[in-house]
Amino acid sequence: MPPGSCPMRGLPHLFVSCLIILVLCASLAEADSQHPLTTTAAGAAPKRVAIIGAGSAGSSTAYYLRQFAEVSINVTVFERNPYVGGRSTTVNVLDNPAYPVELGASIFVKVNRNLVDAVKAFGLNVAIFRQDLPRESKHVLGIWDGEGFVYLQSDTFRWWNIVKLIWRYGWAPFWTEKLMKRAINKFLKLYEPPFFPFQSLSMAAADAGLVETLRSTGSGYLRDNAISEAFSREVIQASTRVNYAQNLPLIHGLETMVCMATDGAVSVVGGNWQIFAGMLNASSAHVRLNTSVTTINRNDNGTFTVSYNEDYQSTREDLFDEIVIAGPLQDSNITISPSPNHLPRWIPYVTLHVTLFSSPHRLSGQFFNLASASVPDVILTTLPHGVDLGSQQDGVGLSGFWSISTLSKVEQKHYVYKVFSPQRLTGEFVARILGVDEPTGAENLTIGDLAKQDVSWFHEKVWHSYPYLYPRENFEEISLGPNIWYTGGIESFISAMETSSLMGRNVAGLMVQAWQKETRPKGKRIYQGKTEL
Repeated sequence: MPPGSCPMRGLPHLFVSCLIILVLCASLAEADSQHPLTTTAAGAAPKRVAIIGAGSAGSSTAYYLRQFAEVSINVTVFERNPYVGGRSTTVNVLDNPAYPVELGASIFVKVNRNLVDAVKAFGLNVAIFRQDLPRESKHVLGIWDGEGFVYLQSDTFRWWNIVKLIWRYGWAPFWTEKLMKRAINKFLKLYEPPFFPFQSLSMAAADAGLVETLRSTGSGYLRDNAISEAFSREVIQASTRVNYAQNLPLIHGLETMVCMATDGAVSVVGGNWQIFAGMLNASSAHVRLNTSVTTINRNDNGTFTVSYNEDYQSTREDLFDEIVIAGPLQDSNITISPSPNHLPRWIPYVTLHVTLFSSPHRLSGQFFNLASASVPDVILTTLPHGVDLGSQQDGVGLSGFWSISTLSKVEQKHYVYKVFSPQRLTGEFVARILGVDEPTGAENLTIGDLAKQDVSWFHEKVWHSYPYLYPRENFEEISLGPNIWYTGGIESFISAMETSSLMGRNVAGLMVQAWQKETRPKGKRIYQGKTEL
């Protein structure tokens, strides 16, 4: 989502545009039951598996290995942070544990099969998207182009919202919904045989019929499918910007469609990281937090020696039979020796500034040229008509920020805000959007320079949140070499909590299939993840 809020993002992940929710009238089919992959060897030595990363991909690999494998396995998960969940993590408003808010990946949706199933399995409570909004404004959502609002949405008279959408954009919302469902239904093929488990993401995407959406930019794909320029730029682009900090002429068509799959958006009460903590607990893995893997050396007998620093102490070593690198290798500072058969290429990631803060002040009507009571709870942004910044990495435009969300109101007087921006927010900007005075006689003001009576609490975080999702048809190899696996290639396909979980599940399936080939009785063969005569 990555801290992105699009339902299938990791990271990212973040807020999802709710405009299309108003016109969606059907949901995708429920997930079929999973087909377990099994092995049958008895009395064999336990398979020693090292998973590097305790985010969505790593925790899912451990979880599904425990479900799929019947041989004995010992799983160790290494995590350099002091917490599990990766880019799904929370911070406490006013430093009070009663008020946790998502710093990274914020929501997931009905079609996110792995996450939805895990929530049910672990008995986690979920909150409906937008449930905690203060609802003190006439408008729940607005789309601002830096000069004015191109769209304002009320949360009360829903029929009137639908009328406004149709009046302004014709039937584009309905055609977009149809286009989105077609893409999502193709993607969902990857969860079941004959596609799952897939040896190559590139081949699986092609076999599922997704190349058309992947090879085109979002703007090109929408244009080719007769979606109006106005709806694309004002609504769909607002969604790609809030979810991935990218405009339609840059981001590929599949991720564009994913941004519009908003049905059933929820989050886990207390933080989505609990999904991945639950997975790790259910996997019985040994989780080593505050532990950085430094080197992976392949031994002559095919095993691996993993060197790591635990709690920033002296280096230790352990032996493993399988290695899973469950995160972008380019940011890991891990040396692999000898170099694997396939070394993932470096790809650029978005630098996203997330600013959380609380204040007794509502957003300023003067700043947004509206009456104070009309400033929306959630402000998404787009580019003005005729401004050609869409294909640039720094294409934020006149607004200067990707989104501002009023998350909740705590202790009866503190509004909690979340801002996504390409640069660190200045103290001047925060003062202006709150309509308060700036401190005098100071230069280069930050949010921390504002008076406590105006900003009662704040937290700043810089994420390398998700890749720049350029159109592409080829993705990184899943197997980097014998017994060494990589999940990070799926981030350029769809960057989301759910897709990282899918790749973790897929790696677990491939690993178990490889074990089956080692242990199956003579005369038996492997077929679709099962041992058959």
